[in-house]
Amino acid sequence: MTDLFQPVSPQAPLAERLRPQTLDEVVGQKHLLGDGKPLRVAFHSGKLPSMILWGPPGVGKTTLARLIANTVDAEFIPISAVLSGVKDIREAIERAELTLQQSGRRTILFVDEVHRFNKSQQDAFLPFVESGLITFIGATTENPSFEVNSALLSRAQVFVLNSLSEDELAQLMERGRALIAPDIVFTDVVKDQVLAYADGDARRLLNFLEGLFHAASEAGIKTVDDTFLQTAMASKLRRFDKGGEAFYDQISALHKSVRGSNPDAALYWFLRMLDGGADPLYLGRRIIRMAIEDIGLADPKAQTMALEACQIYERLGSPEGELALSNAVIYCAVAPKSNAAYMAYNQAKAFVGQDKSRPVPLHLRNAPTKLMKALDYGKEYRYAHHEPEAYAAGENYFPEEIAPPQFYQPTPRGLEGKIGEKLQHLKDLDRKAKK
Repeated sequence: MTDLFQPVSPQAPLAERLRPQTLDEVVGQKHLLGDGKPLRVAFHSGKLPSMILWGPPGVGKTTLARLIANTVDAEFIPISAVLSGVKDIREAIERAELTLQQSGRRTILFVDEVHRFNKSQQDAFLPFVESGLITFIGATTENPSFEVNSALLSRAQVFVLNSLSEDELAQLMERGRALIAPDIVFTDVVKDQVLAYADGDARRLLNFLEGLFHAASEAGIKTVDDTFLQTAMASKLRRFDKGGEAFYDQISALHKSVRGSNPDAALYWFLRMLDGGADPLYLGRRIIRMAIEDIGLADPKAQTMALEACQIYERLGSPEGELALSNAVIYCAVAPKSNAAYMAYNQAKAFVGQDKSRPVPLHLRNAPTKLMKALDYGKEYRYAHHEPEAYAAGENYFPEEIAPPQFYQPTPRGLEGKIGEKLQHLKDLDRKAKK
């Protein structure tokens, strides 16, 4: 059985040497580890539920497992679903039973890459989780809804870990530099490129930095600029594009090609980024953004298609998933364009943000009790389905002090053209009702 918790030597990889030893050293995951947040509360109470840690690579799943091992008075047994089988599971359970008999201590069983176990292997844990012999902790990069048996999932609490932000990655970058290369500095351009390359993955960042620091030291370089970065680490920087343009310039080119309704250019930039090593799911998220921001209600199917392409990639991987993403790129490029819903959202958000809190008009309030009805809650509300065309012409749905604003102004393109005609017809009914 592979031991994930060997002592760290000075020759260990940088990512291992910087692995946090306490909760306060962990970078990121504030939604779980901040004051009063669920995992911090569980750590301090010592009462840890069985759990699934779900998140992309390099965000701290194994680190949290190690911290549990150091802070909870329990036997800790780590196994990897990549390297282990039924025999290893059986040995872990036997060890847990022996520990309970000899010392009365429970066991935490940590299963890395739990989604790699098949159904029968996952089922093997169930009776021991139910009996309380083990506290099960599984780590996975895949959606537990699809990859973890429902029976096991129902007995574990799912905690979602997020990719690290660039500010959080910058903290790790500085820790790594201070530890192994305090005399080496980066230009701002290099720092931005390295953080973009990491794409939220702490392990990817630290492994790349280690190689870059060694290359700079051997070359006697004290200031790492873009020229040295491209020369020394070109093979690892393919995701920035072989031609040398910045990663986010390519994202911009892809987005603007879709917005400009040019499917060939959109497909070109999409494939350029895939060839450069970009994470397909990162591109998928950007395609969803394009569908929401630049197509909107002119063709709502674009959002559905973009989302389904991401799901296909998650389920099937390459090449089928990449083909699905390319279909979404082409569809979004040729779809009718409208940013009306996007602009309406921004305008309404700004309006609400600067406006005061206004009461809901009485006729729009719910009245489930006699007291509420006596206070005129819901009085004179007009049920639209009982009105001609299922529309209560002339009715007001805003607070009484507000002159009804118009945030959403549909374009004449695609489905939004019909939406605009419908809204104009309803306005005509309102005017007639007021007369």
